[in-house]
Amino acid sequence: MDRTERFYLIRQLLSRSRCVSTRQLLETLEVSPATLKRDIEYLRERFQVPIVWRRELGGYVLDRAQAEMAQSELPGMWFSDKEIHALLTMQHLLANLDPGGLLAPHVGPLVQRLDKLLGASDNSSEEVRRRVLIVGIGKRSMKLAHFEKVGSALLRRKRLSIRYFARGRGEDSERQISPQRLVHYRENWYLDAWCHLRGDLRSFALDSILQVDLLDTPARDVPRSSLDAVLGPGYGIFAGRQLQWATLRFSPERARWVASEFWHPDQKSRFEPDGSYRLEIPYADHRELLMDILKHGAHCEVLGPAGLREVVAAELRSMTKKYLEKS
Repeated sequence: MDRTERFYLIRQLLSRSRCVSTRQLLETLEVSPATLKRDIEYLRERFQVPIVWRRELGGYVLDRAQAEMAQSELPGMWFSDKEIHALLTMQHLLANLDPGGLLAPHVGPLVQRLDKLLGASDNSSEEVRRRVLIVGIGKRSMKLAHFEKVGSALLRRKRLSIRYFARGRGEDSERQISPQRLVHYRENWYLDAWCHLRGDLRSFALDSILQVDLLDTPARDVPRSSLDAVLGPGYGIFAGRQLQWATLRFSPERARWVASEFWHPDQKSRFEPDGSYRLEIPYADHRELLMDILKHGAHCEVLGPAGLREVVAAELRSMTKKYLEKS
């Protein structure tokens, strides 16, 4: 039994019984008296668990009034050093994913508690931040004020009035939306929302929101099943209800990388006798899939459908023509 398990058992025994004798603790934990004494002192000092020795009762008791206060700071969680380091690493990742600080007020108290458990002199959280490098490729800039307003509307279930720049058309539009969920995808943030202008679900890039105002109007709630049906089944971030299946074949050389990659939750794949890799994925819009196919160049062959083959071929012809014109 490791130290973390002993802490949990001591706390559990004290919570269930009015008084727990030293003998009972030693037999349950299977430790020496010296180890038991160290564990109890550690619980008192680091976790602020109010364990008191009662001579008249012949054992240890828990001051329940103080225990409720201490328990509210870190409810039912006892961590080893490795677990705390893992949590601090997760917090560091979260800080990079949450530039607007939407979750910071909820995570902050936990991080402070973890810092204290590891020992302030060790500066463990700072060491994690110094040693963990997070490199964002293709990450677009975003106004933090917009992120905060979107997050507030999302959690408070309120509508937003936005001015949105559609990059595909190069046009601005004003509309009201009911936010449903935030999505962090390929280093950028997107908002899945019901668009009251279009009367349908849409995915909005947060960095394309030029202006946002929080309204007092209740947001329209869309069931998760509907969200997944419209925004979830296709490839990438683009929505669509009409799914097709792309069949791709990768060269034996490139197969060694692609076989370990995750392209879609419903993907189907297998190795061919010659060592090539066959991958089947659903898509509703070819734009993002096209980019991922082209980055593999001659190592990726589109077997179907015919429409996707033609789109890829047309893009390659266009790229070749531009290259020849410049050379």
